[in-house]
Amino acid sequence: MGRELRRVPADWEHPRNERGEYFPLYDEDFETAARHWKDALAAWERRDFAWLEANDFGSPTEEYRDAHEYWEWAGWPPDRAVYRPAWPEESRTHYQMYENTSEGTPISPVMPDIESLAHWLANNHASAFGGMTATYEQWLAMCQNGSAPAAVIGGGVMESGVAFIAQSAERK
Repeated sequence: MGRELRRVPADWEHPRNERGEYFPLYDEDFETAARHWKDALAAWERRDFAWLEANDFGSPTEEYRDAHEYWEWAGWPPDRAVYRPAWPEESRTHYQMYENTSEGTPISPVMPDIESLAHWLANNHASAFGGMTATYEQWLAMCQNGSAPAAVIGGGVMESGVAFIAQSAERK
C-alpha cells in the first residue's frame, strides 16, 4: 500500500461523499471482483484448495477448512459501492495518481500522459508518503513502475516508496 498509477478515462471524476471528500474505490470493477469471489467460493465448496492456491487466493490449513465457511476466511462478497466503473479498456487513455492505503483516493488530477502527471506531482509537492515529497525523476520512475510501497526502512533510514522505486530503477 502506498502510491498507485491508475489508467482512467479523460473525463473521469472520482466520486465524493456528502462532505466533498473523495470516496475510496478499488482499481477493479465490481463485476470482475464479484466473479473472482464467486469463483473462489465455488472452489471452496468443491474442496478444490489447489485451485485457490494456483489462482493466488492462498490456501487455508486443513483444520481451518473443516471448521469454517469460505466467507469467514476470505471476507464477505465485494461491495458494489467501493469499486470503480467497468470502463472499456480503450476508454482508459489518461492517468491519475492514487494513494492506496485505503481502497484508493486520487492525489492528482487526471493527466494525458505520465510525464505530465510526474511534473504535476513534483510541482505541486504531492505526498509521496506523509509529509515527504518527490522530484520529477522520482515520480516518473514510480509512474513507469506502476506502484510504490508507502515507505521503506533500511539502515535506520526511512524513505518514501516513490524515492525507493526511483533508486531501484537507477541500479538496473
